[in-house]
Amino acid sequence: MTAPCRSDKDQDMLDMKIIRQNVDKVKNALQNRGSVVNLDELLDADARRRALIQEADELKARRNQFSARIARSKTEGLDLEKEKSEMRAISERIKAIDEQIRQADETVNRSLLEIPNIPHESVPVGKDAQDNQVVRVWGEKPEFSFAPKDHWDVGEGLSILDFKRAAKITGARFAVNWGQGALLERALINFMLDVHTRDHGYTEVLTPFMVNRESMTATGQLPKFEEDLFATDDYFLIPTAEVPVTNLYRSETLEGGDLPVKLVAYTPCFRREAGSYGKDTRGLIRQHQFNKVELVRFADPSRSFEDLEELTGDAEDILRRLGLHYRVVVLCTGDLGFSSAKTYDLEVWMPAQGVYREISSCSNFVDFQARRGQIRYRDKETKKTDYCHTLNGSGLAVGRTLAAILENYQQRDGTVEIPEVLRSYMRLDLISPIG
Repeated sequence: MTAPCRSDKDQDMLDMKIIRQNVDKVKNALQNRGSVVNLDELLDADARRRALIQEADELKARRNQFSARIARSKTEGLDLEKEKSEMRAISERIKAIDEQIRQADETVNRSLLEIPNIPHESVPVGKDAQDNQVVRVWGEKPEFSFAPKDHWDVGEGLSILDFKRAAKITGARFAVNWGQGALLERALINFMLDVHTRDHGYTEVLTPFMVNRESMTATGQLPKFEEDLFATDDYFLIPTAEVPVTNLYRSETLEGGDLPVKLVAYTPCFRREAGSYGKDTRGLIRQHQFNKVELVRFADPSRSFEDLEELTGDAEDILRRLGLHYRVVVLCTGDLGFSSAKTYDLEVWMPAQGVYREISSCSNFVDFQARRGQIRYRDKETKKTDYCHTLNGSGLAVGRTLAAILENYQQRDGTVEIPEVLRSYMRLDLISPIG
């Protein structure tokens, strides 16, 4: 299915070439994103690097000529001491320039890693989430004969969610699931995995929950978002299964006839939420640790946006089977994630709060991650290799799905009805107070 691809030290040069050839397009895209990247400084640094490379190539050509002449002098008895001295000077100059090129490469490549992806032409231009556009809506908002409670009140009332003990053993933004709450979480994970593998054609993988720096860099979390990550001395705890699953094929070449490769993984996820202090301080919406089922695709570039529609539909199917009212929005340029070319957010209705909350984000990264991770495919007709496109989406965020069920299926007496599709997993129709 796969074969190791050749080492390509020019991966960033390819990105730089694209930038040089499309300066105005890239500048406009960065402006639409609200990015503060100084492209002119990068272009100047790249120009200096290219000038050094040209000088080094010219000097190496002269050195080769001298070497040939010196080789002939041994048989012809020529005195080339002057030329030998000049060649030594050229060699020293080449050595100095090579070091300057190495330093210039590091500078340019660091800058390239800070540049976000270019939005697809179909992405609406906008400043922030207020400019996102609703694409479609499914289902109806549930009606209650009583004032619905927030999911944390429902969960604590049933003794299935415990935030106080979680704070005692760890800290804020953690939760403990008890009894039927733990069973509901496990049922959701199994249900999602079963639907995606049996009905949607994904292959399940179970990956490590820690990754190295190279993996985080390939998918775009590093270097820009290091403050949002939990790390040990050698590894990073994953913020999403996107990272280990996408990196399964880092530095490999897929066979074009096998595309799309469709993988699904359950993992816990770990995020510092460094930029969210004061937001969603209660409940399950914004936790430092949470469970998620993630969909990942490796796609042929010619149809990756069709794959995005399919992947988004696969995530939607989970919400429909659970009977949860939701809407799909396409993110504007100013709200796109760093690595994404186009993203759909699935937002589920939370009746107690009277708002839609993101429960899945489905993105096409085109070749952005593939370039960083050197993930290629071999065309089955031409046998030529090129970068494939990568996509992912939550299918779904488990804790947020649990929260949506508690709010949408709560009853007047404080119990929670179990969605029909989960009853065979839980062997329950109703969650009642413990004891």
